[in-house]
Amino acid sequence: MTAVDGASAGGETGTGALATPTAPARTPPVATVPPPAGRPVGWLGAPAPGGLALPPALPTASQLYAPRGVWVDDLVTVVADTGNHRVLIWHRARPGQHAPADVVLGQADFSSERPNGPGPQRGLHLPTGVVVHEGRLVVADAWNHRVLVWDGVPETHAARPDVVLGQPDLTSVAANRGEGCGPLSFYWPFGVAMVGGRFYVADTGNRRVLVWDGIPEPEEKPLAVLGQPDPYQRDENRGGIGPASFRWPHDVAGTGERVLVADAGNHRLLGWSPPPDADRDADQVLGQPDLVTGRELPYQPQSPSSLRFPYAASVSRDGRLAVADTANNRVLLWDRVPERSGVPADRVVAQHDFASNGENRWQLVGDDTLCWPFGLCLHGATLAVADSGNNRVMLWELDP
Repeated sequence: MTAVDGASAGGETGTGALATPTAPARTPPVATVPPPAGRPVGWLGAPAPGGLALPPALPTASQLYAPRGVWVDDLVTVVADTGNHRVLIWHRARPGQHAPADVVLGQADFSSERPNGPGPQRGLHLPTGVVVHEGRLVVADAWNHRVLVWDGVPETHAARPDVVLGQPDLTSVAANRGEGCGPLSFYWPFGVAMVGGRFYVADTGNRRVLVWDGIPEPEEKPLAVLGQPDPYQRDENRGGIGPASFRWPHDVAGTGERVLVADAGNHRLLGWSPPPDADRDADQVLGQPDLVTGRELPYQPQSPSSLRFPYAASVSRDGRLAVADTANNRVLLWDRVPERSGVPADRVVAQHDFASNGENRWQLVGDDTLCWPFGLCLHGATLAVADSGNNRVMLWELDP
């Protein structure tokens, strides 16, 4: 609540003289029904017979189970099919409706789904974030506590990665390398991102974000560690919610001038401008009234400024920001990346207004509904959403 008492409100001053009353600044009203966000144009994953999107007993090339990451660009579409412990690749930018994938990673074939099925050198265990940068594919292999890099987007099944980060080799999968937290280890790295030429890993279980200048070489120490006072500590919120702490950092997005971290467990995005070279306080927050609050508002109407477990964020080249407001079953859109705290979203995807937050709008699965969206990718006017609770990826064409 803003201060409006005593002298700060234009009342009596400390000397007893009467100050000139000043009208409080007005906040422009927010429209209950926002302008249109766009329309769905594609659906990856199996159809929903009877309005229910259930996972298959055995996976196929066209079915998904709780996908948590997605990437689209002009050449490929990549999905982290998390529940099936695999990554699916379509070697085209806009696959057809319910189209089968061309390549599977993490499994020997399209019908297998065991964790580390072909062995840890080629397997995956609950992969999440995916990025393609300058032709290289990067996958956050979260429950193997590592990040994998392929020097090209694979065209054959179960291709072996070229680089492993977070582990000494491709056979090791222990959290924090089986030791304490350190500058070269991960514990549940859920998110990966390239922002302004820098490479970010949301090292969720260690409650920190690691930063490198470009995709690092194996055993290359990070340029910066955000969220902890040094690379060897991993306390939740550093003992208390603040402008330099995380509970569950899950994704990173931004521009060359500003970087945003989706701090899902604190129901907020933290922003830094310019992007930090070392651990320091954020200067911006979205989703909370200030930088020391991390409350959830689950049992009331939402707003264009509220967030509940925002697990993903993405920024397009033309400067739009999309945030997966996961527990509110919606995606919030800003027409430009906000430069200050508290800026409300301009539009909403999958709900008819800013107040609503029901899973599939409390209906059966529809072409324009969402249930626990976990991953996002903005590419031009295309928004790809890993609609995890509906076991699918939805492609939206956004309005200008």
